[in-house]
Amino acid sequence: MSIKLVGAAMALSLFAAGAAHAATETFSATLAGASETPPTDSAGAGTVTATLNTTTKTFDYQVVYSGLSGPAMAAHFHGPAAIGAKAPPVVPVKDPANPIKGEAVLTAGQIADLEAGKWYFNIHTAAHPGGEVRGQVTPTK
Repeated sequence: MSIKLVGAAMALSLFAAGAAHAATETFSATLAGASETPPTDSAGAGTVTATLNTTTKTFDYQVVYSGLSGPAMAAHFHGPAAIGAKAPPVVPVKDPANPIKGEAVLTAGQIADLEAGKWYFNIHTAAHPGGEVRGQVTPTK
């Protein structure tokens, strides 16, 4: 019986040690028409807040926006791209209704690009099918 208890205690301590090493990184972006490529004259604005669990590689995000020219038709995280450059979607959003909430499990390459500030988020509307507002996603400190 005591061997089982010792084994259970060891397993629990290993689990706790692993959980203690899990890191959570935070990211944010400010959405604006002037940041889109090419820039738009949109009065739309918004914010992206996100966290990355580096152990599970789970990326959780929330986007809140207002003032778009019409309903959001699509939204995506794109990368890798510097400010002003375009890139393909890397994390699509299933439902762009405000507020947007979601999660994705990222690859090691996606995490490296995200941590390097090479992702952006944008929202597409009928008036601006290429993107109405955009913001570069950067680590917060």
